[in-house]
Amino acid sequence: MDPEDAGEAAAELQGKTVDGWGLFQIAAGTGLTAYVVWAGILMPGFRKVPLKLQVPYVPASIKQVENVMSLLKGRSGKMVDLGSGDGRIVLEAYKQGFRPAIGYELNPWLLRWSGYRAWKAGCYGKVSFLREDLWKVNLSDCKNVTVFLAPSVLLLLERKLLLELPEDARVVAGRFPLPNWIPTTTAGEGVNQTWAYDIKMIRGIQQDKSDGSPV
Repeated sequence: MDPEDAGEAAAELQGKTVDGWGLFQIAAGTGLTAYVVWAGILMPGFRKVPLKLQVPYVPASIKQVENVMSLLKGRSGKMVDLGSGDGRIVLEAYKQGFRPAIGYELNPWLLRWSGYRAWKAGCYGKVSFLREDLWKVNLSDCKNVTVFLAPSVLLLLERKLLLELPEDARVVAGRFPLPNWIPTTTAGEGVNQTWAYDIKMIRGIQQDKSDGSPV
């Protein structure tokens, strides 16, 4: 499956209602047929997660990964990818000097695929892919967080991040922005756009709102 095609397919599906036959046609036309079939195998990884918190797997494109890294440039320390999929963002973060670089993913098939990609890249044993529910992971020591998640879960994610992350943390969101946060900066455009949020700034804005000060 070509990640560029997958990203474009996701963009086409935004805001549209697609029936089963339409989804199959899109899958066949973009090389996603294998994924649609594979999804029948992948779904067991999500059975313990409430439906509204489940996030479908769509791999980040090369350009999306580049944009994420550009927004983390000059930073260091621990980096985590919430819902790490096939591990490509974690691997690139490790190559860019982030230590440790960790991906949290519930799906056992994607975890195996991530391990294979790490081995192929010469990073096996140097990065970590953990089978943990991202909603239960403690993020209090995470200074760099990346998320490529569905819009339906982003509001809940904002609350978790604001509650747990340290003051100097930066969150980078891909594909969809966090709905209530003002980004510090962005990179790219269209389906490849990414947004960076600094927790200190977000908390300051939240405090001003609660105090009744103009933002």
